[in-house]
Amino acid sequence: VSRLRRLKLRASQLSRQRYDVIVVGGGHAGTEAAAAAARVGAETLLVTQKIQTIGALSCNPSLGGVGKGHLVREVDALDGLCGRAGDWAGINFSVLNRSKGPAVWGLRAQLDRQRYREFIQVQLLSTPRLKVLEGSVEELLVSDPNPAEPGRHRVTGIRLANGSQPISASSVVLTTGTFLSGSLFVGRTSSPGGRIGDAPSSSGLTQTLRDQLGLRVGRLRTGTPPRLLKDSVDLSLAKLHPPDRQPTPFSFMNTQTRCKPEEQLPCYLTYTTPGVERVVRESLHLNCHIQQDAKGPRYCPSIESRVLRFPGRSHQVWLEPEGLTSDLLYPQGLSMTMPPDVQLRLIREIPPLHRAEIHTPGYGVQYDYVCPTQLSPALQVKNTQGLFLAGQINGTTGYEEAAAQGLWAGVNAARRALSQPPAALSRTESYIGVLVDDLVSRGVTEPYRMFTSRAEFRTSLRPDNADLRLTMKGFELGCVSAVRHHEAVRVRCSLQNAIAALQALTMSSTSWRKKLPGISMSENKNQTLSGMDLLEYKDVSFEMLASVFPECLSPYMEFSQRLKIEAVYKPHNDQNRSEIKRIQSEENMSLPQDIDYFTLPVSLSQEVREILDRFRPTTLGAATRLQGMTPAAIANLFNYVHFTRRRESRRNKSFTVFSTITY
Repeated sequence: VSRLRRLKLRASQLSRQRYDVIVVGGGHAGTEAAAAAARVGAETLLVTQKIQTIGALSCNPSLGGVGKGHLVREVDALDGLCGRAGDWAGINFSVLNRSKGPAVWGLRAQLDRQRYREFIQVQLLSTPRLKVLEGSVEELLVSDPNPAEPGRHRVTGIRLANGSQPISASSVVLTTGTFLSGSLFVGRTSSPGGRIGDAPSSSGLTQTLRDQLGLRVGRLRTGTPPRLLKDSVDLSLAKLHPPDRQPTPFSFMNTQTRCKPEEQLPCYLTYTTPGVERVVRESLHLNCHIQQDAKGPRYCPSIESRVLRFPGRSHQVWLEPEGLTSDLLYPQGLSMTMPPDVQLRLIREIPPLHRAEIHTPGYGVQYDYVCPTQLSPALQVKNTQGLFLAGQINGTTGYEEAAAQGLWAGVNAARRALSQPPAALSRTESYIGVLVDDLVSRGVTEPYRMFTSRAEFRTSLRPDNADLRLTMKGFELGCVSAVRHHEAVRVRCSLQNAIAALQALTMSSTSWRKKLPGISMSENKNQTLSGMDLLEYKDVSFEMLASVFPECLSPYMEFSQRLKIEAVYKPHNDQNRSEIKRIQSEENMSLPQDIDYFTLPVSLSQEVREILDRFRPTTLGAATRLQGMTPAAIANLFNYVHFTRRRESRRNKSFTVFSTITY
């Protein structure tokens, strides 16, 4: 703690007025953006209202889940912070979806709030090339654009609310979370703010985005449950849910978690009753948040929304610990914004909570977001040079989605500041690519949440192989350390050698049945099978094969689960590769950003022309995912761009030949 205090004191000393990258906001998006920009090599400044709230878990004390756990793994593969922080602060680890295939397993952990915050702060405040400053940003500094780049404006820095000198930067990343024109709601009262206990953000930032830069801005809402005193809850009336006996770390750099298996805390499950629905309906007139037009999260709704959408049903309520030494419980599923006294009445309608006491009441938040179709795949605002957005300002919900965007925005902000071209991640190679492409191509009508069903090639984009998919690329981009890169290379080489050894073990099915008499293999078939083929069978494990062939397989025991997963998905992945190549060859075709879709001499409906002109997709793949686009329109657009470029290429060749002859 004393070391942390010294770091905070040193971090608050601002020694320069110009940086390569400025990151505004110290939440999950902001911390990952700042750390990533610094790793790439940019002199970076993180501006946050309170240094002590950096890394705070504003809502639920957990990380990961189905789809979300994939993002945490990918952020870790790119050397981000949240995976290692989860391993340090986790107090309850579980893998969701175990009954399904490994491609959709969801790594999840309950976290100790204090441990998580301290880990993130120590990591950030000791990162080279990164400074942290307490302050509120009043406005962005905007100037005329660089004529050599697309865009109508250029952001050159920030101005703080305290009237100090402006701070200049080549790139600015906004990660304002729920603070952009945020309003807090409890019952019929509202007040400015994005999180209870914190000061509201400056209104000047919203005005800059909407009025000066001309960005389309919308309004979203979210909420959080009340925190309960643990001693006032009768956990004997709830169903015990223990964690996994052996915790699975998030980070590829960790083989175990800080919390020992026997030290983990359990969660508990209970359900709402008809009394809960009665209290909700009786108090609707006291609840102005639920009556607002702003869209809330579909997949994490308030208890009021659940009751109104699904009358007569009981709903799950998870009672989750907030820390090893915390005296509070987090009731997952009971987000609410009614008056505090009504919240207490509602909670006590649930049997384990019949004598519960509220430590902090639940509340709702409404905030502005920028329609993300105005962003490029690098998460830079299309009409504004040097301005990047990440997190809930882009219409997403969740720590994991924010962290993924923050890392990618930080990488690209740093690359721009260092005069390097923007980096891109395809949806065929990562969930981060799926997330970014969905946002910039389709936009949002409600807070966006990641699911495995959003990925077309989820059998290839698994949690177990995120390091093989992304770490080498991250090293080329400069955001991955040499230590992590060396480990990823070691793992890749070992897996390749192990697969080669398995494929070299070839025998007839009859011989395999003699070697492994317990396996379920048809006796009617007599074909030659490799060890890799045999691993596809459900009842065959790598350990079984290694016990029979220890001399060639025992060196790879640490990768036994990864090899099993690789074998199971090999047929699917072989089929996917050709499909991925075809899609990549077409979807990576760039579309000219100055194209006039209304005068384009192509058979396109007026509706399609309006969609293309509004969203201005950067690639053909992005155009295919716009709502309202038809297969015929995509084909016509592809043919036009393809043949136009061929014609230009032939013209350039002819000009080159003519010039040579003339000379």
